[in-house]
Amino acid sequence: MNRTLRAVLALLTSAAALLGLTTALAGPAGADTPPPGQVTRYTMTAFTKTSESNMYVYDSPDATTYTLRKGPAYTPPTGLIRDPSIFKHTDGFYYLTYTTNWTGNTIGIARSADRLNWTFLYNYTVPISGITRTWAPEWFIDTDGSVNIIVTLTSASTAVHFTPWKITATDSTLTNWSAPTQLAGIGPNHIDTFVVKIGSTYHAFAKNETTKLIEYATASSLTGPYTFKKTGDWAGWGDWVEGPALVQLDDGGWRIYFDGYREGKYWYSDSYDNFATWTPKKELPGLSGFVRHMTVLKERVPSGATLPTNTTRSLQSVNFPSRYAVVRSDNLGYVDPVSDSSTTAVKQSATFTIVPGLADATCYSFRDSAGRYMRHWDYRIRFDASNGTDTFNKDATFCAQPGSTAGSVSLQSYNYPDRYLRHYNYALRIDPFQDTATFKADSSFTAVTPWA
Repeated sequence: MNRTLRAVLALLTSAAALLGLTTALAGPAGADTPPPGQVTRYTMTAFTKTSESNMYVYDSPDATTYTLRKGPAYTPPTGLIRDPSIFKHTDGFYYLTYTTNWTGNTIGIARSADRLNWTFLYNYTVPISGITRTWAPEWFIDTDGSVNIIVTLTSASTAVHFTPWKITATDSTLTNWSAPTQLAGIGPNHIDTFVVKIGSTYHAFAKNETTKLIEYATASSLTGPYTFKKTGDWAGWGDWVEGPALVQLDDGGWRIYFDGYREGKYWYSDSYDNFATWTPKKELPGLSGFVRHMTVLKERVPSGATLPTNTTRSLQSVNFPSRYAVVRSDNLGYVDPVSDSSTTAVKQSATFTIVPGLADATCYSFRDSAGRYMRHWDYRIRFDASNGTDTFNKDATFCAQPGSTAGSVSLQSYNYPDRYLRHYNYALRIDPFQDTATFKADSSFTAVTPWA
């Protein structure tokens, strides 16, 4: 994209804002890239196919590829830990709520400072006479800051006639709760209700326990009345599915996870049009068939990737370790071979001083031996003398994110945070992130002892 086109788009964007338009000119509506120096972390809490009494904790940078962080991470003092739901409270602690048993009138509450080590707090007794089953409690934090739990209840002697109810914390300690209120319009015989709010609308996804299908309803109030918008196999997910859990992705889409319990698989599907249509379901890689009914918490956390500043280093390509970032005589950046037998000029071309970012001191800028800065221009990497402008400072600033191998970093463009420094045909450029092994390797570098 050239500078003229960027300027035109900027003017159009400003005009759209003045006119109150909400359609994005580029990228999905609601796209939300992490700020410099931070990354997105998706934490999953799940019970497993092998144990209803142990909870496992996983996390992922992309909501797709999850890594086990601790398992088991929590075992309650008594009972089960089915359907664990996690959120982070304003006190800085993480909280779980979960199903304590197949029958009864309690839900469990536990707390953790680090997501991995949990302390049992108490079992909460739902104050409704005659409750026989209390299933699938889910946290819902409303836009007014209120902390709610949506829980499925029935007073029937068998597992039928389920309806969702909500309780609201009446203090910040999460030990006192309001009287339960039923979510009008959902049920009877809907379980595993999961609610998200977009704007002023509440969106509820619930399993119809009669048809074994996940259905979709909306309301203007958390407690309803809800109106079902989609029933039957409206999204193509099939039947015998349960435990819907949603999270918003960085690209603005929404992901739903659900448990295909009869076939022993775990699925996910994405929507980019306010839940009207969904991508074909895919198995959750590595965990399908092992995890059961879970939820996912999205957070922004420090990237954890750092570089030394005010010192010289060379940037070694991760997937072409004999090649290093260099500046050639045309002032453009490449990854070229450098070795002990290389000339002094070549070694100098692969040596950079790392300094605090010109646009943000928590990020980084790279200066060559001639005092020029590595920057992008039309997405190509080049080395120019600073002109002191805001645009130049941003073009020359890169934020470190974890690379594809231990000790490596990926360099995220400061002013185009969806783009990363990468080599393509040995030329350095900034390209949009791709969730592929090739891109991740192409965009990973290790700061090593300088060649000159």
